[in-house]
Amino acid sequence: MIRAEGLRKTYGDFPAVVGSDFAVEGGEIFGIVGPNGAGKTTTLKMLSGLVEPTDGVAEVAGYDAGDPEMRRNLGFLPEESPLYEDMTPRSYLRFFADLYDVPRAEATERTERTLDRLELAHRERRLGDMSKGMKRKVAIARSLVNDPDLLIYDEPASGLDPLTTNYVLEFTRELADRGKTVVFSAHNLYHVESVCDRIVIMNRGEIIARGTVPEIREEYGETTYHVFTTVPVEGSEPDTSAGSATVEAGRHRSVVSDMAAVDRVRERAAADGGEVVDIRTREQSLEDIFLDLASGTTPEAGSERGRQQTEPSADGVRAPSGGERPETETVQATPEGSRTERDGGSER
Repeated sequence: MIRAEGLRKTYGDFPAVVGSDFAVEGGEIFGIVGPNGAGKTTTLKMLSGLVEPTDGVAEVAGYDAGDPEMRRNLGFLPEESPLYEDMTPRSYLRFFADLYDVPRAEATERTERTLDRLELAHRERRLGDMSKGMKRKVAIARSLVNDPDLLIYDEPASGLDPLTTNYVLEFTRELADRGKTVVFSAHNLYHVESVCDRIVIMNRGEIIARGTVPEIREEYGETTYHVFTTVPVEGSEPDTSAGSATVEAGRHRSVVSDMAAVDRVRERAAADGGEVVDIRTREQSLEDIFLDLASGTTPEAGSERGRQQTEPSADGVRAPSGGERPETETVQATPEGSRTERDGGSER
């Protein structure tokens, strides 16, 4: 569906996007993640034909991204999407359907069905009198008036309350289930993790990691084993974990990097007359991995920092650090309309 090769965009001497290469398959949800200024919005606008690349290839559904014909099969939602505030949702969506030459009866049925799913009840209310969440739902419905195969959403849930955000995420999954291809950017990594099939992480205009969330965790993440014993062993400290009121007195915690080290802790505890009473596995969240990677300038720098942070002692045992970030814990075992939208996005 999408092919980007050597995609580059510069503004004067400033490189907004530097040599991006990726492909998006039809029917998948593809996420672009990165801090402000990483090049996410610029990338999405190049794919949408709203910004011309300085160099490289951006191909969408067999068309050059700048081809107006491509936009007839595209739904684009910028991060900031001003609406015509004197219109109602129905009149606004009919207006955009007319721009795409969608027959009136078909447009009415399609928009009403979409607004039903998004639970927008006040369809004759003036847009200027609606909340941000309601306006966002109308903007999403606008992206679907031409029934496109490709949807490009820039921060679709930005600034929305949790309930509205949940509607948007569920609706995004439903679009993919219907065979739509969805590409979107997001700051909230939970959103990315919950809906995306694959992601790329960008920083300073470059892609520094890519793959499924499990693949990124495997390559860049850290797994540690927290071993709780009834006696102190070398490298352990008293158990002061959250909820310590329910923890038995005298427990000690060792943090190790592999199961061989777990066995060594077990042997040491047994030698001192104690035993292992609990083992827990902790994996870094996607947010932790993202922060590690974004703090470096290249994938190698991100990986190197990860190695430095997780360096064990010679026998694989290391004392817990009070400065560690919390980790996830589990118990072991429109062509015409595009001009209007062009002004709505914000470069980052």
